[in-house]
Parts: sequence; C-alpha cells; structure tokens
Amino acid sequence: MSTVPAVKPPRLTSLDQFRGYTMLGMLLVNFLGGYSICPRILKHSHDYCSYADTIMPQFLFAAGFALRLSLGRRLEAGGKMPWGRALRRILGLALVAVIWYSFCDLRGMIDKFNTQDLASVLYSQAKRGWFQTLMHIAVTSLWILPVISASVRVRIAYAVASGVLHIVLSWWFNFVWVNSAPNGIDGGPLGFLTWTVPAICGTLACDAARARGTAAVRSLALCGIGVMALAWGMSCGTVLYNVPLARAQSTVLPAVPSGTIDDSGDRDSIDAFRTTPPIVAPAPGVTKLAPDPVLPSLERLRAWDGGLVEPPFVPPPDAMRRQWNYWMMSQRSGNLSYPTFAAGLSLLLYAGFLGACDGWGWTLGIFRTLGTNSLAAYLLHDIAGWTVAIWFPESSPSVLLTLTGFACFTASVYAVCRFLEWRGWYLRV
Repeated sequence: MSTVPAVKPPRLTSLDQFRGYTMLGMLLVNFLGGYSICPRILKHSHDYCSYADTIMPQFLFAAGFALRLSLGRRLEAGGKMPWGRALRRILGLALVAVIWYSFCDLRGMIDKFNTQDLASVLYSQAKRGWFQTLMHIAVTSLWILPVISASVRVRIAYAVASGVLHIVLSWWFNFVWVNSAPNGIDGGPLGFLTWTVPAICGTLACDAARARGTAAVRSLALCGIGVMALAWGMSCGTVLYNVPLARAQSTVLPAVPSGTIDDSGDRDSIDAFRTTPPIVAPAPGVTKLAPDPVLPSLERLRAWDGGLVEPPFVPPPDAMRRQWNYWMMSQRSGNLSYPTFAAGLSLLLYAGFLGACDGWGWTLGIFRTLGTNSLAAYLLHDIAGWTVAIWFPESSPSVLLTLTGFACFTASVYAVCRFLEWRGWYLRV
C-alpha cells in the first residue's frame, strides 16, 4: 500500500520566482500605466498585446501549474482526488473576488444603486465589476478541474475545444457583447474559455518540470516559441479588416483633447483612439467594430493583399484604419490569439526561471517574497495605490516624480509582504 510521505516535498523555486516576477510586473504596469507620460507598451491595450497585457496570462499559467502540482502530489501519494477541498478553495477565491472588487469600487456601486435598479447594478457587476483577475483565476480553475489529472493529450484537446467554443460563442454574440457598455474586462464572463490555454500550458510545464527537472528547459522553451508563432499566425487574420486607404483618408480632424471620450471609464480604450495630430475621422460606413468580426466576408478575403500583421508588441493602426475584430490580440475581448501568444511567452519565461533557479540556484529576494504570498501582494497593491496616488498625481509630467512614486508604491507592498513572510503568515484561500 502507498503511504503519504512524512517529509513535505520541497517547493519548486522556479515557480515562486516566476510568480514573483509576475507580481512585480503587475505592480509596474498597474502603477505606471495610469500616468500620462507612461509609454503605451506599459499600458493595457485592447487592440494588440502590449507588455502590460502579458502579465495577466502569467497568473493563469501559474494557477494551472500550482493546481496540477498540489493535486498531482496527492494522487501520486495514493490519495483520492480531493474534489471537496479543491472546490472549497476555488469558491473561496471567487468569494474573495466579489467582496474585494465590490469594496474597491464601493463609491461607484453606491452611485449605481442611487441611479439604477437592482437588476441593472447586478448585471453590470457580473459582466464587468466582479470579473477581474481573481474571478478569472477562480472560474478558469473550476473549468479545468475535471481534466487536471488527465493525460497530456486530453488536456491539450480540452484547451483546443475550449478555444473553438469561444470562437463559436464570439461569432454568435460574445465579441460584440463584451465590447459593448459596460465593457468586459479580461474577456468578460466567458473569458475562462481562452484563459484555459495558459492554465493548461501551466499544467504541462508542471509535468515537465517534475519529471525531467532542468533537462526540460530546452523543450519548454521550444514549445513556448512554437505556441507564440502559432498565435501570431492566428492573429494575421486581423489584416483582413484593414480599411481601404481611400475610405480611411476621407476626413481629417484635429487631435482629440484629453478627457473628451467616455468609454465606461476605461482609460485604455481612450488611448486606443488618440494619436498624434491629425487623426482620421470615421469614413462613411466605417465603425470601430467590424460587422463581420469573427468570420470575414468573401469580399474581405478577396481584397487581402497578402500582408501580414505587425510583429508582437508593435501597436497596430487605429480603429479607423483597421476595424476591431476577433483575430486581433485583445485583452478586453480575450480573443484566442492573445492568451495563446501569452501562454507561449509564459512557457518561454518559465523555462528561463527553471534553468536559472532550479539549475543554477539563482534567486531574487523580492521575487521570493512576492511569489510566496501573491494573494496578499495582489490585495495590498490596491491599498498602496490609493495611498501613493495622493502624493504622486497621475497627471504629473515629471518622470522623476513618477518613478519616485513607483518606488514608494512597490516598497510599501514589499515591506508588508516581507513582514508577513518573516512571521510565517501566508494569505491563502
């Protein structure tokens, strides 16, 4: 009979360091992204994959890795699948998400209750307010739980089927719905279907790291590059939605003044329409969202000039020169090409951490502290942001002042997490 070992298996240093890097990246983009002087690559976007947009998928990658690691060890030790425990943890995280995001937007919710009926408020919260990072992790974990202990082929097939289902639902209604007010966040309520891709990739990386150790670095890196290339090829479909030059140049207007666009309070969508002057006004018949966003019409296919999409991290033309569609990389819509590309990047990054940390013994203290208490760091970064923003306004044109604010913001989150680590306190659900 198998027995549970008395000695607890050692932690994978590479996972904690990878998770710590992700947390530090989150602090970077969530703080600096709100400042007017911040470059676009550090801001969340809705029409391409910026550096900021690579952070969220890494949370899902790490969540899938950790879920496979913890449940896999129990099964290998001769235990049964702890369905009850896993469900309690997932539902607990979902409850934390509802409470925390409601608390963070307490003033906004009060205003909504004063101006809207209960059904409208709950609809808005269910579509946008509550479906942010923590809720996406919880729902995606619940979605992949039935196959978490399945074979590699089954898990890959499950990820592919989830992506195909997302395409079908986006063609039916979801793409337009998630891009309609109130706009969804990170794919909206159905985003878990494509977040399954980085989460499943995390489970596969877990298998490789546990079975082969640092010998898996090369294969993980090559797989990551392959997945990134596949996603980039998938995103080439977005060039079918380029607006013909004659129509795009119909009218020229001066640049849009700051603060004149209302898009449900979404700052990044404003940046997507603002370019250096002059900007092109909508030509007749040209809308931000393409009328055939998922399945391009025959006219689009015939008009394709053989061009390819921009390289990763290069901003595309604005929405008046290329209509928004399903094949572009978009964090708001959770289009399949975006989380797939980010999943490949996560594999590549984790391969580097596996070789450096578990192979060469390299570690960074701040990564360890943030990575081992990631939920606490996530909650603390909201509180720190409210406090630091008082002293370092987002409208400041000073680079030095902005970087000083970021240093204070990061130091405050790190200091509390370091104290929790020193006391042996870890926030888990």
